[in-house]
Amino acid sequence: MDLFNNPFAEGRVLLIDKPLEWTSFDAVRKIRNLVKTKKVGHAGTLDPLATGLLIICTGKFTKKINEYMAREKEYTGTITLGAVTPTFDLESEPQLHKDISGLSDESIRKATAIFTGPILQVPPIHSAIKINGKRVYELARKGIEVQMEPRTVTISVFEITSIKMPVVHFRVVCSTGTYIRSLANDFGAALGCGGYLSSLRRTRIGEFRVEDAYTMQSAEEMIGETLRTDD
Repeated sequence: MDLFNNPFAEGRVLLIDKPLEWTSFDAVRKIRNLVKTKKVGHAGTLDPLATGLLIICTGKFTKKINEYMAREKEYTGTITLGAVTPTFDLESEPQLHKDISGLSDESIRKATAIFTGPILQVPPIHSAIKINGKRVYELARKGIEVQMEPRTVTISVFEITSIKMPVVHFRVVCSTGTYIRSLANDFGAALGCGGYLSSLRRTRIGEFRVEDAYTMQSAEEMIGETLRTDD
């Protein structure tokens, strides 16, 4: 194909429903191979154990990545109470198990108020933040102690949608820069029993919704059809 006739090389915004266990880079690499252009990037990382909306930009729309990243995010997921993990999610094994029989549904729902509005949040040490040019998760994996500084984030909605102990289902609407893993860990600490993020799905970024996103299979079909049509 003549690259000058490639609409993806010119620029597109693709909404992808990232599959479980794919990294965000896996998704970008797959799309880059499909659209036959090198200028491809995503607007906001999703961890491998998270699913949901990933905005992938090609061509001139890569200039809008920072703009899209700054928009409000919405997530649904589950927090498992009664234990913690070093990574704040299921990338590592639960430990320090505690009894949760004394917890009531009311106390769990009330604890969300502590985390609503502008809050100070410490990012997890197993994250892609850079300190002195190094990803902190790389330092953490080597056993190097890392001091993470708290940052201000805004959580406009933190609601418990159902409770099936020890699993708590939630919906969160938050500012960019919020770590839902840290929220799960802090929420468990506030309840005195520990907690970790056991599932996560990003459902919205600004006005973009996961309901409008392509699966990887349907994206592959759409891209192939588009390139054949424009050939």
